[in-house]
Amino acid sequence: MQGTVEDFEFGAVTPAASFLVACVGSALGLRCIVRSLNNRQSWKPGWLALGAATIGCGIWTMHFTAMVGFRIQGIPIDYDPGLVSLSLVVAIVAVGLGVFTVGYRGATPATLTAAGILTGLAVVGTHYTGMAAIELNGSLEHDSLTVSASVLLAVAAATAALRTAASRRGFPATLGACLLMGVAMTGAHYTGMAAVGVQLRGATDASYTTGLYGDGSPASILLPMLIGPVVFLILAGVVVMFDPQLVLGDGEWSRSSPRRHRGTAVAPERPAHAPPAASLFGPREQQPGRHARTTADHGTGATTGGVRPGTGPRGR
Repeated sequence: MQGTVEDFEFGAVTPAASFLVACVGSALGLRCIVRSLNNRQSWKPGWLALGAATIGCGIWTMHFTAMVGFRIQGIPIDYDPGLVSLSLVVAIVAVGLGVFTVGYRGATPATLTAAGILTGLAVVGTHYTGMAAIELNGSLEHDSLTVSASVLLAVAAATAALRTAASRRGFPATLGACLLMGVAMTGAHYTGMAAVGVQLRGATDASYTTGLYGDGSPASILLPMLIGPVVFLILAGVVVMFDPQLVLGDGEWSRSSPRRHRGTAVAPERPAHAPPAASLFGPREQQPGRHARTTADHGTGATTGGVRPGTGPRGR
């Protein structure tokens, strides 16, 4: 017997919330990656790991936030905690492979494409591992053509998001990349949900059974599970906004200006030409102040004794 599937039990609330979570997780993760690449004093493995964990957590949270609105009419739904946990591991590991590839091999077209494919597969892997965690009196069926469309959408949108982020720096590019990543996650999710059919076994009951989390409804089961990942995203946001290096005064902003020694006046320095626009994933530019100061020293002929060649006493 075929079951009736409902993906929007709470209307537009769950799609909007899942899209917001996807965008926030993507924004925080991309920011972590940017700081690891643009700041040589930062601990690159730590920032890349935090970026991968944040994006992966955003994918996982997006999926199960959307699943709060999923129900099968007359059938109680439960989730296998082991597979639920595995879906989170799949998201973080798959994204991490792409993030570390870009972090250590550079933002070349090949690495960006590989990272986009891995991120898209992270979305798909999280989705279908989470769907496999559903326990019900029946079995889920998937239309292969629609599943293929969800995979292509996830990979294409994730790759486009990374390429947009890598093209130029600035708020519009960052916002566009986050929105594209949100489309990759939520679009692939709801496209995949459109492929779902349910084959029921036995009789159905119009009411939910009482379970460990209360009345056994998807909301009562999933909402407690979402508390931990949401708290993690909040903490990641705090780390990104308050970079420990900036708090301690060791960040790039304090190193970008030349050091001033007591009693020594340093004239303002201007680069001979404007530096090229840096990409979001590009390497950190060299500091112009240090190069200009070195050039000025050679140009003025400064020596250890402070006397320019040719200005000493004659006839000695």
